Amino acid sequence: MVRYGFSIKTRHGQRVENIHIMAGSQDDAERRLRQMYHHCEILECREQAVPRRVDTLDVEGIIGMISAAGAASAQKAGTH
Repeated sequence: MVRYGFSIKTRHGQRVENIHIMAGSQDDAERRLRQMYHHCEILECREQAVPRRVDTLDVEGIIGMISAAGAASAQKAGTH
């Protein structure tokens, strides 16, 4: 995915900057932009690659944290 940053002029002449749209292509980003701002004029388009997330969900780690938190709260409840 790529993040596209647009600066536009609306059909009423107002300038709008820093509109960010995630899309697979610039054509797709412009299509989505024009759905929000009908008849706008695109003044600038910036493209920024978004790095893919490499981290994975560590289910075992999450279960371990939940278990530890549950055991700690049960231990606290037993001491009162």
